[in-house]
This record gives sequence, C-alpha cells and structure tokens, in this order.
Amino acid sequence: MPPRPCPCGLPEPFASCCGRYLGESGTPAPTAEALMRSRYTAFARGDVDHLLRTWHPSTRPTTLTLDPALRWTRLEVLDRVGGGLFDTDGTVEFRAHHREGPTTGVLHERSRFVRDAGQWFYRDGTVR
Repeated sequence: MPPRPCPCGLPEPFASCCGRYLGESGTPAPTAEALMRSRYTAFARGDVDHLLRTWHPSTRPTTLTLDPALRWTRLEVLDRVGGGLFDTDGTVEFRAHHREGPTTGVLHERSRFVRDAGQWFYRDGTVR
C-alpha cells in the first residue's frame, strides 16, 4: 500500500514533506509557506510542541491547548508574498477546512512570518 500524502495537501508522503520539519530533530522550514504547511500539519496531528517551537517569541503564548474534537481536513494556499529563501518576512493566505462532528467550517487567515537567525517563525495572523 503506498504511503498516504501529507496532511498539508502536497502529494508527497508525510515523512518527506512536513514530517522532516516536525519533531525535536526536525530541520527548519526553508520558506514561510513550508512553515505554514508544517504548522497546519501539526494542528492536524496534534503536535503542540512544533506549533510552540515555530511561533515567534514576541507573540508566542505560554501554553496551547488543541481541541481534540476538531479535525483539520484540507488546506488551500491562496496567496504568498515574500517568504522565500532570501527574504526576512513573508505572508501566506490560506483556507484551512475543519470538521467537528457533523459541523464543518473554514478558517481563512492571512499569516505573517518572520525569519530570525536563519529560521522562519509564525508571527501572527489576520482572520478573514
């Protein structure tokens, strides 16, 4: 049976896609979009450590509790500005689809990222 595609929506298997960025020994994401996709995957998999580790210290909460009943089902990347290999900031707009029991919903956000000491961090976002 072939490996399942990564939760972030790209066709690669988890291990060679977002999986390489998650976990204590994960490598830093090379772009703001790659970080955003890995953070979506972390929400989908319940990986609070990755979410906190990749949140910029200036805006990071001290704790984060995920709702175990909320299931993230699909990610759509709508736009990206900056956030490349040689940028210091970037913005990624996305829609993250979710389900809680029979109810479905969409989180539409424009997230801001900053690269500090060569590593991308989520700074904040504006819900649309």
